[in-house]
Amino acid sequence: MALDPKKHEDWQIAEEAESTMKTIFEIGEVLGLQDKELIPHGHYVGKVDYKAVLERLSDKPDGKYIDVTAITPTPLGEGKSTTTIGLTQGMGKRGKDVVAAIRQPSGGPTMNIKGSAAGGGLAQCIPLTPFSLGLTGDINAIMNSHNLAMTALTSRMQHEFNYGDKTLEKRNLKRLDIDPNNVEMKWIIDFCAQSLRDIIIGMGGKMDGFMMRSGFTIAVASEVMAILAVARDLADMRERIGRIVVAYDKRGNAITTADLEVDGAMTAWMVEAINPNLLQTLEGQPVFVHAGPFANIAIGQSSIVADRVALKLADYVITESGFGADIGFEKFWNIKCRESGLVPDAAVLVATIRALKAHGGAPEPVPGRPMDPAYKEENVEWVEKGCENLIHCINVVKKAGISPVVAINVFYTDSQNEIDAVRRIAEEAGARVAESRHWEHGGDGALELADTVVEACEEPNDFDFLYDLDTPLEKRIELIAREVYGADGVEYTGAARNKLNRMEKDPDLKRMSTCMVKTHLSLSDDPKKKGVPEGWTLNIRDILTYKGAGFVVPVAGPIKLMPGTGSDPAFRRVDVDTETGKVEGLF
Repeated sequence: MALDPKKHEDWQIAEEAESTMKTIFEIGEVLGLQDKELIPHGHYVGKVDYKAVLERLSDKPDGKYIDVTAITPTPLGEGKSTTTIGLTQGMGKRGKDVVAAIRQPSGGPTMNIKGSAAGGGLAQCIPLTPFSLGLTGDINAIMNSHNLAMTALTSRMQHEFNYGDKTLEKRNLKRLDIDPNNVEMKWIIDFCAQSLRDIIIGMGGKMDGFMMRSGFTIAVASEVMAILAVARDLADMRERIGRIVVAYDKRGNAITTADLEVDGAMTAWMVEAINPNLLQTLEGQPVFVHAGPFANIAIGQSSIVADRVALKLADYVITESGFGADIGFEKFWNIKCRESGLVPDAAVLVATIRALKAHGGAPEPVPGRPMDPAYKEENVEWVEKGCENLIHCINVVKKAGISPVVAINVFYTDSQNEIDAVRRIAEEAGARVAESRHWEHGGDGALELADTVVEACEEPNDFDFLYDLDTPLEKRIELIAREVYGADGVEYTGAARNKLNRMEKDPDLKRMSTCMVKTHLSLSDDPKKKGVPEGWTLNIRDILTYKGAGFVVPVAGPIKLMPGTGSDPAFRRVDVDTETGKVEGLF
């Protein structure tokens, strides 16, 4: 019998379930995988040979494609991963052939405040420890691939600045004339290490490199991670890695990984990583875990490869987009679906009473501190006011041509009057609505949601993109700001305006997708503005170029590409039972 999530921690629930979970070969049988298509990594985790599956099932029709998004979350999250797993379990209870496809968690949030994104309560992806702590090494491969590019760049700069052209010629190197003040990339690490955001490297003597300003971003913000998310196959990945711009020369020309002759070696680190990882839910449904970019600072989607494989193996595939509908779903809609050619059949919009209260006037939850008592007391007025954000997010999904299913992610502290208010308001806004108590009851608690989503999948939709790739970049940014965020307009810093003007003249950049960087805690670029802010302007302070991934990346507001670790991080509660070797304290 499953443990009670009101009385036990997530890791305890996972540990109990893991004692009877299916082996990776049994999960492979559920999917109908052939022996050569399954690459085991121990007894309960594996990789799937994507190429073999896609070749064998090339003529098989795809299953139904479902995306899970959310309203604007609190700093504690909105339960999208939990809902994705709970819905998968609910469909499994209904006898559906279903697969979940989620992102691999970053070590940053896992060891910080947010947790590992394995779900929660009785709706989790297991085994929890490998899922949370590196899995099969994909993020490690990304770090090695990315940092190899930085090693190649800084080494080349040292040799060019410290040695003459004759020495370069002897080593068969041409002078690239790299501008040390115009380096596009930084190093990466998979922790929230704010002290590494801006650093000086190369201090010492002539043999210690070239001294310059540099820094670190978190691994999931790497362009290599973005490429893993959008690449269709290894050949596509190889080509994209060769297009990564690492710096510019003193004439303003791009220096790519191909110019540094490091692109092949970078791809070598990624050969195994392109195969999706296979795990399972607490109730034994298959889960693909692949790629892990955040949605506020990156594309925020699991991989196209995993989705394509899953759609050939199952009748229903439930994927999840990071954070709220304004950033995660917008990028699923206008980037991931454009890159993959896949069209969703339904979208699930997750809402919690907790977040609706926060948008309606309740004190904002603070990670690491006890929840304000107001969240355990009925307050329909706060919930109704907060539903303005819900309605806004419903309309964002509807602009993609999809009628959303609002999933009320119910907790035992929510009152029925509050739940009824959300149902009424969402239905009046034109959405289907379902209560789901998967956190407390697993698949049995998600049956209404499962039935509603299956019904929604049968409804034809008019899916279309917000913009064409021929749309000028400035117009695209304004469309996203006005139509998705609700801004009155867009303003640019001088540096961002100069980059925009240059990019508008570059035919390659003009046809790349637009991947916004913006806070996930507000529809605006100010995390303090809750609900549906009015009378505000989106401020673009920089525009980055990810030529390999195929993104132009406008950066809005004060958001950082390297998050910081809080004063009460999760790693304080993680430990190991030295008798059994089991990890405790993950959530």
